[in-house]
Amino acid sequence: MRDAVSPPATSPLRGILWMVLTGVLFVGVTALVKVLGTRVPAPEAAFLRYVLGLVLFLPMLRPLLRMRPPGRVWALIVGRGLAHALGVVCWFYAMARIPIADVTAMNYLSPIYVTLGAALILGERLAARRLMAVLAALIGALIILRPGFREIGSGHLAMLFTAIFFGGSYLMAKMLSERISAAQVVAMLSLTVTIALTPLAVIVWVTPHWAEMAILLGVAGLATAGHYTMTLAFRAAPLTVTQPVTFLQLVWAVSLGMLVFGEPFDPWVILGGAVIVAAVSFISFREAQIKRRALTPPAPATRV
Repeated sequence: MRDAVSPPATSPLRGILWMVLTGVLFVGVTALVKVLGTRVPAPEAAFLRYVLGLVLFLPMLRPLLRMRPPGRVWALIVGRGLAHALGVVCWFYAMARIPIADVTAMNYLSPIYVTLGAALILGERLAARRLMAVLAALIGALIILRPGFREIGSGHLAMLFTAIFFGGSYLMAKMLSERISAAQVVAMLSLTVTIALTPLAVIVWVTPHWAEMAILLGVAGLATAGHYTMTLAFRAAPLTVTQPVTFLQLVWAVSLGMLVFGEPFDPWVILGGAVIVAAVSFISFREAQIKRRALTPPAPATRV
C-alpha cells in the first residue's frame, strides 16, 4: 500500500522551471567543490556534505520516524542510499581533479546506464532505436574522452563509475517520487547516504579547517535544494520535457570553468555533451510514446 501522495497535475512549464533551477544549484555545487580542492579526502568530503545536509532536515525528523511505507519502498530507499553513496565519493574525487565541463558532460551518461541496466538485468527489450541512441551516447562519451588524443586521468575514470551509480539512484528517485513526498525522498537520501559513508570517512579522516567546513556547508545547502527541486520537476512534468533542459547545465559549467577557474574552452566536450543529451532525450521521448500507446485503448474499446 502506497503512502497517500496525490500526484499533481502535469505542468510542462513548471517542470522546465524546476529543472532549470536544479541545473543552477548543481553548477553551484561543482564550483564550491572545485574551490575545496583535494586536501579533504573524497569520502570524508562526501560524508560531511551529507551530515550537514541532514541538519537541514532536523525539523522533519519526527515525521520521518513516523513513516510506515511498505517493504518495497524501504528497499528502494536503502538501495538508492547505497548507490548514491558510492556515486558521490567518485564524484567528489573527480570534481577536484578534472575540469567542471568534463564532470558535467560525463554526468549525462547516467540515464544511458539506466537503459542498459534495465535491458541487461531486468530483461527489458532493447529496441533498435533505443540501442542506436545508447550507441550514440557512448560515442558522445568517446568524443569527450578522446582516448589516444588526450590524457585520461583517474578523475575521468571516476566519473564513468559516478554515472553508473547515479544512474541507479536516478531511476530509484523517479520510482520513489511516485510513492512518497519530495521532501521525504530527499530527507531519506541524506539519512541513508550519511550512514553508508560513515565508515569510509572514519578510515581517511583529516580534520577540516573552518573555511573548508563553510564550503561544505554551502555544498550541502545547494545540493539538498537541488535534489528537492529535481524531485519537484519529476512530479510536475515527464522526462521528455525536463531532460533536454539539462543541457543548459553544461553551458553554465563551461562558462563558470572559463571565467572563474581559468579552464580552457574545449569544443569537443560541448559536442560530446550535446550528443549524449540528444540521445537521452530521444530515449525519453520514445519511452513516453510507448507508454501513451500502451495506455490508449483500441478503437472499439469504451473510453472513460
